[in-house]
Amino acid sequence: MFSKKLTTKTYKYQPDKKTQTMTQDTTQIYQEKTFIGIDIGTQSVKVIFYDAHTQEIKYSSRSELSLNQEANGSSEQLAEWWLDALANCMADIPSEIKTSAVAIGVSGQQHGFVPLDKNGKVLAPVKLWCDTSTTQECDELMEAMGGNNACADKLGNPIMPGYTASKILWLKKNRPEQYDKLHTILLPHDYLNFHLSGTLSMEYGDASGTGLLNIRTRQWDSEILNAIDTEKDLLKCLPPFGISSTLSPEIAALYGLNPNIPIACGGGDNMMAAIGTGNVDNDVVTVSLGSSGTVYAHSDQAIIDEHQRLAAFCSSTNGWLPLLCTMNCTLSTELIRHLFNRDIEQLEQAVKETPIGANGVLTLPFFNGERSPNLPKAKGTILGLDALNTTPENLLRSAMEGASFGLRLGIEALKDNGIKVKQIRLTGGGSKSASWRQMLADICDTVVVQVSPDEGAAFGAALQALHAYSNVSGNPKDIKTLCAEHVKINESSRHEPLKESVERYDAIYQEYTRAVDAISSFYQ
Repeated sequence: MFSKKLTTKTYKYQPDKKTQTMTQDTTQIYQEKTFIGIDIGTQSVKVIFYDAHTQEIKYSSRSELSLNQEANGSSEQLAEWWLDALANCMADIPSEIKTSAVAIGVSGQQHGFVPLDKNGKVLAPVKLWCDTSTTQECDELMEAMGGNNACADKLGNPIMPGYTASKILWLKKNRPEQYDKLHTILLPHDYLNFHLSGTLSMEYGDASGTGLLNIRTRQWDSEILNAIDTEKDLLKCLPPFGISSTLSPEIAALYGLNPNIPIACGGGDNMMAAIGTGNVDNDVVTVSLGSSGTVYAHSDQAIIDEHQRLAAFCSSTNGWLPLLCTMNCTLSTELIRHLFNRDIEQLEQAVKETPIGANGVLTLPFFNGERSPNLPKAKGTILGLDALNTTPENLLRSAMEGASFGLRLGIEALKDNGIKVKQIRLTGGGSKSASWRQMLADICDTVVVQVSPDEGAAFGAALQALHAYSNVSGNPKDIKTLCAEHVKINESSRHEPLKESVERYDAIYQEYTRAVDAISSFYQ
């Protein structure tokens, strides 16, 4: 059942006086105005109200979500849970804050399939990014496209487990009555935009994670659509791109907001977190430590990784966002933490007190199946246990190290494809751990920093709302300029790689890759 538990915090961000570059005309335009960033995550819906004049988050509210998971890899939520959670968040926010809002941006977990009928009603539970029950459908689609390599050549990406395309085929095969009524295909952030405005639209960044888009041409691909269904014209089920919208009076009244304020196009959570971390120009790399882990960088051209480690996604800023996703990041540390009934502070203490390599314990944290490496049927595997090192502390540190080794694969893939990795900007819940930040700096041999405000996808959505408002207000600013003004490096969070630790982790990482190779055939 859906949990209505709320966790509410007010964040105060005080920028360094040396970095305040807001001009007088901008100050006047943004004074006493806030910009809403909404993020539909896997675990919760979050809403922030960002004051662009004072550069602080005026209010932030979070409402937790339930998740239905089954042993066959199915992971689903009901779309109505997102709306209930959003309503909870809005009810928690003071009316004077809500009435100061002048624009909205929406971020959403990628790949989820929201099927609508002709009346805009959701037809079935939403299969999520972490759903690995459609592996057979992926194989069928890849065979129809001539194999993984052929599909990557045509579209830029093969169809990976979790991508939306396989979920559509799954609905056709397993819920034919609902599939027959399918009128519109949406992603989670598209659905919330539709709820807020009544307008059906999509956005290139999020759409590139469907597996239906040619990421080079930014056009839907008829061959993959026909591979799903040769009779139903699925192209008609895909809404147009980039349709501007405004908040409907009915929904404004429901939430206590101003009617007819602009709604930015929004995007997937990774695309919005790229904006929220200032990753909108070359040579900036973001790592997100959420339930899943992601590594991505901005590129002015499409990057197709010949080894298919990176997803060739579009960005939400008219570029591309080569990205590696692991399906187990804080999910891994949380599982082990709860197993031993440890709180966050105790986890942090255990990691600090345990040596690099966790005294020989090596975790392959594929508890949710895995995309990087592509082992959707994999299970969590812990190696190296003996009578002396089987302790909670070693298992806790090993879970964090294992999740980090998967992210190093992404850093190496970016470097192999010509991306300069000079600095890693962290976001996500795990980034609050100083131990994890230092661990990543050492494992990836790269400087690691946090940004302020540290709100990732929700903040990126708020900045996109600010961008939309600047356009309609007659004072247009490009997204790079806005990121330069509002995204700041938190220097107190800077972690430099330590030479001795880098060398020790290099050896352990080689053990990790050998272990992955060894267990791969077992989970094929």
